[in-house]
Amino acid sequence: MSDQTVTIPDDRAFASFKSECLCEEGWTIKYNKEGLTVWTQRLEVGKSVHKFKCRMVCKEVSAESMYDVLHDTEYRRKWDANVMETFDIGKLTVNADVGYYSWNCPSPLKNRDVITLRSWLPIGKDYIIMNYSVKHPKYPPKKDMVRAVSIQTGYLIQCQGPKSCHLTYLAQVDPRGSLPKWVVNKSSQYLAPRAMKKINKACLKYSDWKQRHNPGFKPWLYPEQTTLPSIPLSELSIQHAESLENIDESSLADTQEREDSD
Repeated sequence: MSDQTVTIPDDRAFASFKSECLCEEGWTIKYNKEGLTVWTQRLEVGKSVHKFKCRMVCKEVSAESMYDVLHDTEYRRKWDANVMETFDIGKLTVNADVGYYSWNCPSPLKNRDVITLRSWLPIGKDYIIMNYSVKHPKYPPKKDMVRAVSIQTGYLIQCQGPKSCHLTYLAQVDPRGSLPKWVVNKSSQYLAPRAMKKINKACLKYSDWKQRHNPGFKPWLYPEQTTLPSIPLSELSIQHAESLENIDESSLADTQEREDSD
């Protein structure tokens, strides 16, 4: 994608994302248990972009079911305990839209939100969903939130048979703040593995839930079902991290650890 112009990812962008998901060179393993691995990359000097990657072996979950769960905004509100608010703003093409997502951060950090351009693509029996941050004139940063920046974030779902898949989550994010070391460690060794396990658990319950909630409504598979308004690309611009407030939270202590020591 261009540094200045909002573009919809093409086949080369999806291929590049898949390659990065599968590459292990230059990544350091921080967690590796029970079919779940977490890698991180060292922060570049003078930059605050955090890069981490998770891969999970999902048994009894088909690639198709995983793809549905990661797309279904209504279902995410049910299983994602970190979500504060999430909604779709509008569509760009049959496989690209713009959406808002805000989430709870570990106390005492400020909560974060993002506006992202999300795109998706089935590749054979595999699937990719990825996003990057954009600006939309109707959704400026909020006073009670820190607007984070997704440089490139997303999922690679690899089919491993009719009832098995591998899920890789790759995140390159600028949280707009100097994070304490304990947050980085906690994210890679505890929060990320827990989040991946929650996705797997949500997949196991999705079929029953979906039967009771608009079972035939899957606009990510059937774009003619979407009710979202169309957004022209000209309304969007790249969200540069430098244009957002940068807060220093590096000295904040882990609330849970502080409570445990009292």
